[in-house]
Amino acid sequence: MRIVLVGPPGAGKGTQAAFLAKNLSIPHISTGDLFRANISQGTELGKQAKAYMDAGDLVPDEVTIGMAKDRMEQSDAEGGFLLDGFPRNVSQAEALDAMLQAESMKLDAVLDLEVPEDEVVKRIAGRRICRNDSAHVFHVTYTPPKTEGVCDACGGELYQRGDDTEATVRNRLDVYHTQTEPIIDYYKAQGLVVTISALGEVQDVTQRAMDALKKTDEV
Repeated sequence: MRIVLVGPPGAGKGTQAAFLAKNLSIPHISTGDLFRANISQGTELGKQAKAYMDAGDLVPDEVTIGMAKDRMEQSDAEGGFLLDGFPRNVSQAEALDAMLQAESMKLDAVLDLEVPEDEVVKRIAGRRICRNDSAHVFHVTYTPPKTEGVCDACGGELYQRGDDTEATVRNRLDVYHTQTEPIIDYYKAQGLVVTISALGEVQDVTQRAMDALKKTDEV
């Protein structure tokens, strides 16, 4: 299957993408991974992206599209892929359609993870990270430490990242609504969108997604 995964920040896209890709035996292609791989490998696209990022500018669509195209042409993606973070806007969605059409391929589904805005803010703004080891992550509501402000694993100080504050989260949501959400209507016009609730336990959301994709595949 060829799938695009969309949803607001805090919807759990990265977690669900990893589980779904494994269950479907297709590669998980995330924009973050594409950027890191191209920059670390020193590819021409990576050098271009790094130059923009170092200058504090947004990476142009054509660079992101080029990276995605290169990745989708690799042998492990011949049987399908799950795109996470791409396309990020309608221009990128149109470019993806053009790429696939040139290879006589098409998307099978666009999986939309739906989460109420207040829940997104609660999920992200409640995160606390250990200063000693950023792998130790807690949540003031869902996974609180035994002692407030102290990491259970090493005793380090827990803190809230600057991009996890409520004001920053709401700004990220505004950007999502303005730039990325329009691709849902774009794909709805093609009859590709499958919307599921991303509330609940991780495994329940994964099963919900698998069931919805299975129905799509049967149509």
